Amino acid sequence: MKHTRANAGIGAPKRERHVTQADHPTWPDPPNLDETEDDGVTIPEPAEPEPVDALTQAIGERDDYLDQLQRSRAEFLNFKRRSELERGQLRQFVSRDVLAQFLPVIDDFERALSTLPGDERENGWARGFSMIQAKLTGTAERLGAARIEALGQPFDPSVHEAVATEPGSTGSNVVEVYQNGYRIGDVLVRPAMVKTGDPPETDTPPDENNEAFNA
Repeated sequence: MKHTRANAGIGAPKRERHVTQADHPTWPDPPNLDETEDDGVTIPEPAEPEPVDALTQAIGERDDYLDQLQRSRAEFLNFKRRSELERGQLRQFVSRDVLAQFLPVIDDFERALSTLPGDERENGWARGFSMIQAKLTGTAERLGAARIEALGQPFDPSVHEAVATEPGSTGSNVVEVYQNGYRIGDVLVRPAMVKTGDPPETDTPPDENNEAFNA
């Protein structure tokens, strides 16, 4: 009977035993938080949010809205200026293309009238030619065309096209115009076809000191 009880307890699970302070009387007691000494450190309490003045809040919102309004107005003005500039440039390009179509006709009338003898300028057909040439020139001016000054001016390759140069000259000035050039605003329609040479000689006044010395 004793042998049976011993065999019956072999497979039984062991119960865990918790260790307490009574088993180890030398363990110190846990500190009492209420009895701890003050180490001089003061933990500040969270400050309560100050009440926001309704007037101050309204002024802040007003300033924000005003800033947004000013930015939007500046952006609109910049957009308006860009649009006007683009429209102006587009008008100039369109006018340039239209003007370039009938400039050769104006050139033909100018050449015909320049070679007309003086005694025939009062003929009826000659006056008719002059009237047609004047109408074409007026149409070009209404499109904004302006004739480029060339004769007697310093040679400017941006608006002058030199097709001939006087032999032995510096070619620094325009001495003859073969075909007038035109521009519309800052847009060049065509350059002036010119002949270059030396600048005209200017008469220098006599030196009074030299005349007095020679006298």
